[in-house]
Formats: sequence, C-alpha cells, structure tokens
Amino acid sequence: MKLGLFVGATATGRTVNEQVEDIIDAERRGFNSYWFAQTGETDVLTTIALAGRETDRIELGTGVIPTYTRHPNVLAQQAATVNQATNGRLVLGIGPSHQPGVERLGLSYDRPARHIREYVEVLRAMSTEGQVDYEGEYFKMAAGFRLAGAAPYPIMISALAPLMLKVAGEVSDGTITWMAGVTALRQHVVPRLTEAASGVGRPAPRVVVGVPVSVSDDQDSARVVAGETFQGYGNLVNYRRVLDRGELGGPGDVAAVGPESEVADQLAAYAAAGATDLMAVVFPTGDNAETSKQRTIELLQGLVGKY
Repeated sequence: MKLGLFVGATATGRTVNEQVEDIIDAERRGFNSYWFAQTGETDVLTTIALAGRETDRIELGTGVIPTYTRHPNVLAQQAATVNQATNGRLVLGIGPSHQPGVERLGLSYDRPARHIREYVEVLRAMSTEGQVDYEGEYFKMAAGFRLAGAAPYPIMISALAPLMLKVAGEVSDGTITWMAGVTALRQHVVPRLTEAASGVGRPAPRVVVGVPVSVSDDQDSARVVAGETFQGYGNLVNYRRVLDRGELGGPGDVAAVGPESEVADQLAAYAAAGATDLMAVVFPTGDNAETSKQRTIELLQGLVGKY
C-alpha cells in the first residue's frame, strides 16, 4: 500500500504558494503521493500544475473534482494540460459530489451513476484520442483539442454505493473513498469494485482510501476530536451509508488515532482490507497543534514502503 497526504477535507488556511511548498516537502520526505479535494480554497488542478514544475517524482491527484459543475470537454483539456505540466504524474479523481451542494447551484442531481459513466467515457476518449463523438443520455457531443505531446492519465471515481462501484470497476481505473472504514472496504467496496472490473476484462483497480490520522498519547480524546472535526461528513447521505456498512457510529470512528504503534497497526488494517493507496488527512489533537501534526507526519514518513 502506497502512502500519501490528502488536504481539503478541512480548510487548510494555506495560500497557493504555501500549498506548493507543502507538496515539495512531501516529496522530500519520500511520500508516494499528494491529493487535493476540490473544495472552497484553490482550484486544485492549477495548484497541481504549479507543483509539478517544482517536483520530480511524487504522484499528484485530485480527490475529487465535482463533475456536475464542469463539462467533460473543459475538464479533459485542463487535465491534459496539467498532466503534461507534471510530466505524466496526474491522477484525475472525479465524482458527482453531493445532492444538497449540487442543487444549491441550481443544477439537477439526477441519476449520478449514469452521469458519471458517460462522463468517464467522454474523458477517456478525449484523453486517449484527443477527440470524441458521443451520443449518450447526458452528453451528446462532438469535440476535440490539439495539445502536442498530450498523454493519457488515470481516471478514478469517488465510488461508494453499489451502482457507482460497478461503474468505477467497468470504466475507470479505481475508486477514491472517504469515510469508508476497514469493514466497509473489505466486505463492500473492494469485492464489488474488483468483480465489476474483472467482469469486463479490466485490470485490478486501485483503491485509494482517505483516512483522518493523528498521533496522540490520549487515544480516547483524539477520537473525540476526530468526531468533532469531521462530524459534518456524517450528515451527508453518501458517507452515512458507507459508515453504516462499516457499522460505525460516525466519522470519528474511521480515524486512525493513538500512539505511534497503534496508528501504524490501524493503517496496516486498511492495507489488509484491500487499500492500494492511503491518503492521510493529518489533523491536530492535544494542546499543541503544530507538535501534533509534526509527530503524525514523522510517523507516516517512517511508514512509507512498509505496507
């Protein structure tokens, strides 16, 4: 299991330049990847493009970009540009986001699995051929672009529900999860995703798992902090369902918290459940936020290559 860092689940308070510096530091520390959620701060593909010019090795991913607000023609051209700027290190994670947020923008959240299937099919054609002539239920389009040296990039989906996991296995390169615990991964996410990919002759998909992580000598208090920090996710239908599949009470129960050895064991359980990549959301606990975050980063750094 590869280890990376993930930001955007909570506000970073970091400028674009500071975020680029964070990615440079993550590469220096040996992390395999760095992931951004497209939330209320930077445009993450722009940030990734900037970071790509300052780094050489680290994989750079979006976890994830909402699809209803971006036409696939636009995203395909932007992703091709960013992939070239990063020398082929982009992983494009996309997803339908959540019904309340989409409808607040005046958009329809109708049949998200069908929407995502067509979206990926359009993206795939444009990323491999540079053009598409598509006739679907959602998208009816003929489009293309010319970028010298453009190359394909992995396309992943934020799939949690059964139908979305089927789509992810059949047309994408894997799933990016959030709020999915070990039991939900082992019994629900991984088998459904793998079966769907196998059924259409696709290779074994990646399972990129987002997990809140904090090293603390007071495990009970740290789990309370995790519950408070990420409590809003438990109110969203998509996450509530996957929490229930793992028989978990709330977001705090997904977090890997406690002393170094216990956090390491908790992360190992995700690897055993089928996670191919783990995105750690480092959050502070205890009286000194910076000390807490640094202690967690140092543990994670030492675990790279161990799973």
